[in-house]
Amino acid sequence: MRILVVGSGGREHALAWRLRQGGAANEIFAAPGNGGTAMEGVNCAVSDSDVGGLVHLARDKRIDLVAAGPELPLVEGLTEALAREGIPCFGPDAFAARLEGSKAFAKNLMRETGVPTADFAVFTDYAKAREHVLARDEPMVVKADGLAAGKGVVVARTRGEALAALEDMMVKKIYGPAGDAVIVEDALSGEEASFLAFCDGQTIVPLPACQDHKPVGEGDAGPNTGGMGAYCPAPVLPESEYGRMAELAIRPIVASLAAKGHPFKGVLYAGLMMTKDGPYVLEYNVRFGDPECQPLLMRLQGDLAEIMLACVQGRLDATRVGWKPETAICVVMAAKGYPGNYPKGMEIFGLDAAEKLDGVKVFQAGTRLAGGRIVSSGGRILGVTALGMGLAAAKSRAYAAIEKISYDNAYYRRDIGDKGLVREGK
Repeated sequence: MRILVVGSGGREHALAWRLRQGGAANEIFAAPGNGGTAMEGVNCAVSDSDVGGLVHLARDKRIDLVAAGPELPLVEGLTEALAREGIPCFGPDAFAARLEGSKAFAKNLMRETGVPTADFAVFTDYAKAREHVLARDEPMVVKADGLAAGKGVVVARTRGEALAALEDMMVKKIYGPAGDAVIVEDALSGEEASFLAFCDGQTIVPLPACQDHKPVGEGDAGPNTGGMGAYCPAPVLPESEYGRMAELAIRPIVASLAAKGHPFKGVLYAGLMMTKDGPYVLEYNVRFGDPECQPLLMRLQGDLAEIMLACVQGRLDATRVGWKPETAICVVMAAKGYPGNYPKGMEIFGLDAAEKLDGVKVFQAGTRLAGGRIVSSGGRILGVTALGMGLAAAKSRAYAAIEKISYDNAYYRRDIGDKGLVREGK
């Protein structure tokens, strides 16, 4: 099979790497890719937001399967555009992708299907949103409805913070049209978990639970990022609960979309808050999380290309999906200053030495090739990922690998996985 991976992050390097491990994929292309995907196949200079360009590329390269990494091309209709050319795409159509493209759509669908989620109200009028905030209890969460590069969510401890968020989103338009509508919802307290499932429109196959680390600082301090690290399995959601969680958070959504004529085909991601009153769904994503993808694919057993094609073709029930017994952890190495302003162009050393350690793979995210050198091109630069028999062993290996890597202005959290170790009593 000739496979096109769409995207340029650590998730896309992990997808390209894992697709190469199976027997079905013999040629890998990435658009636009990064320094890591260039080592797995051929990078193509087409933006992941250019749906027309991606379709032309897939047709030109005689692609057998497209694996969509980020959400934007799915929201923009990549799957339908490829289908018109007879090219299968691992990812939902634009209607189903609204689960991520519109938080209001997702919240209303949760309410319609009985999926537990925080109580909420949706506003398109700034004055009415402001009136609602002034009348309700603190704290609260304010969300821009549309895609905002992971930055459109404010957990407001006070009404003043909530009002400032409303003004930023609806008046100043700091997220552009994503703030044309906003959601104001109850703030939930607890521990977060990421729960994903392969879906073929009817059959769902749960993946091991993960735990992401969004804030930039240790102890979950500072602003949110695209993710500073993740591990799986996550003790906060034990394997014995996967079946119940699938019935609670995944199946109602899949069944509803199928009934509406838009069967969900791809991977559905439920972001959960595990509260004292039980699990609540915070949000849905319509693709692999980054960095959850990296530890998940380190543990996956089975041919990823065949699994993806089975999802598209509606035969997931007859497809083997297995998992290695080890724990996997990914620690993101970033640039100092991220998620604000940060330097670029730093040469990265020690990648080969890190990958010589048993059970270690370094996935590249914000990197590019420059004259045979790997240099940084983004805020999240590497995802140092390791397997180990237990979380403590996996964490030890990942941080040992980080010690082998160097570049100017390097930054990473040192506490990735600690919540899981506390739950394990370690």
